[in-house]
Amino acid sequence: MKRIRELASGRYRLWIIGSAAALCLLLGGAAFVIVREIVVDDPRSPDLMRWFSGDAEAQRELITVQRETCPGAPFLLPADGYIGLLYGDPRGPYTAERRHQGIDIFSPADPGVVPVLAAYDGYLTREVDWLSSLIIRVPDDPLQPGRQIWLYYTHMANTTGTLDYIDDAFPPGTREAFVRQGTLLGYTGDYGGGRPVAVHLHFSIVLDEGGQYRNELEFSNTVDPSRYLGMAVNYGCAERVPACTGQPSCAGTVLGAGGG
Repeated sequence: MKRIRELASGRYRLWIIGSAAALCLLLGGAAFVIVREIVVDDPRSPDLMRWFSGDAEAQRELITVQRETCPGAPFLLPADGYIGLLYGDPRGPYTAERRHQGIDIFSPADPGVVPVLAAYDGYLTREVDWLSSLIIRVPDDPLQPGRQIWLYYTHMANTTGTLDYIDDAFPPGTREAFVRQGTLLGYTGDYGGGRPVAVHLHFSIVLDEGGQYRNELEFSNTVDPSRYLGMAVNYGCAERVPACTGQPSCAGTVLGAGGG
């Protein structure tokens, strides 16, 4: 959000301001922008701030590593890291009216290091003008047979967009290249289109319309990834550190038009 909400406790407010300033000095512009925009009275935010403290031990406690599909789930988690912004998340830069359309998996490493993998079999496209993004068409949704969906990946380039971390097998202009689940697509980066972002992968499931992917920026055009991953990664349900679970949904699940 554009400003930090007022907190009931002045002492906690001062602690947050001090922490944000310290993080700014430690990690520079990207971390400061993220910390500034966090809704600090949200119970999920302390872990997000802990991640950006730069404390390696604290970061290790928050990382999800799932190299195989969870039992009963069709999708592979596309990258290791801290799933810090969840599907349906209202924390800044998002709001309750404009929620996060996917999940952000923050990397415990520099840009160009953490592998990004194909979550499911499909047909990969990289539009000519896409610096850091890929999208994979899945002709038959494994959880809703007969429905076509798309898997969107972004931020896979350096801050300026002058160096991408997408595998050379997928140059700009690639269309409908078949990839199997687990195929290396590239590596996480910190390209934000001119806006500072941390090193991470944004991953979302996008609805189809007339054989084309819908606008991923609209929450209503996306699908909750929780059941597909076998992990509760929805803002209304997620554990502190998401892991495989037989019940990835809950009564508080936040859904777009695509359901989950």
